[in-house]
Amino acid sequence: MTAFLSSLGGVTEILLLVAIGYGLTAIGWFNDRSSRVIAKVVTQVALPAYMIDTICSRFSAGELKALLPDLRFPVLSMALLFGLSFAVARIIRVAPKRRGLFKSMFFNSNTVFIGLPVNLALFGPKSLPYVLVYYMANTTIFWTIGVYLIQQDGPHAAHFDLKQTLGKIFSPPLLGFMVGVLLVLLHVQLPQFLMATFGYVGGLTIPGSMFFIGIAMYQAGLGNIRFDREMIGVFSGRFVFAPLIMFGLVAFAPVPVLMKQVFILQSAMPVMTNAPVVAKLYGADAENAAVTVSATTLFAIIVIPIVMTLVSRL
Repeated sequence: MTAFLSSLGGVTEILLLVAIGYGLTAIGWFNDRSSRVIAKVVTQVALPAYMIDTICSRFSAGELKALLPDLRFPVLSMALLFGLSFAVARIIRVAPKRRGLFKSMFFNSNTVFIGLPVNLALFGPKSLPYVLVYYMANTTIFWTIGVYLIQQDGPHAAHFDLKQTLGKIFSPPLLGFMVGVLLVLLHVQLPQFLMATFGYVGGLTIPGSMFFIGIAMYQAGLGNIRFDREMIGVFSGRFVFAPLIMFGLVAFAPVPVLMKQVFILQSAMPVMTNAPVVAKLYGADAENAAVTVSATTLFAIIVIPIVMTLVSRL
């Protein structure tokens, strides 16, 4: 019960920030341009600064060197989900024009805009390295396999652009993480005024992320949510199969308990917020993607305390 109440409190903090973003959009303070600006500030400025500040101030070289082998868990989990998505899409008869989008949403999770704030609220800064390991796997697979699948729903033949893909994978947050790791491994200490600046700028990450989600939910229109078989299929991938598969992979593995908890929680996050953007870019069903992002984000409020209660027993 303690774990449930603690996680409920953490989720409530996140929900209140989302509600502020939603409410400010409803009264006209935020709009589509605001959403794009906030997303850029968070992903290209605040989050990289947060990575550098947290990694340099809280972790040792030994702790960071032990992280890379842990990549195998999210990669294997997402590979299994990828294979399962084909079976589920066939069983529930997903429309051909949405089949690629369905599969992508089935096995990719929102590891930054929701996953990062939730894990920090529940586990604190010590969870950051594990959050980032999952993020590395998730973002790489989304911008390669996930985007390719979404392209297949569009009017043009799907193709793989290596240069564009690498640019998406090596995004500012990942580069900020890499810079922070490099500084720690080389035992480089940045000047205090610079670290303080990174701390202030990084502080924008969580409220900015939640405002962005609130804006996106308002724009998608909560009244458009319909729990049809495709929506339920995505829900099964995000909130049932993903955490169960991850639990099966890490439950008896000789790794830190915190890593197990973070990985299971990250696997149960809602659909990635980039899905509607990519769907719109390639002529796929962007409206369906936006509504699914909103629906899974709302439902995550219920799922997260339940998952947190279960993983607290590991």
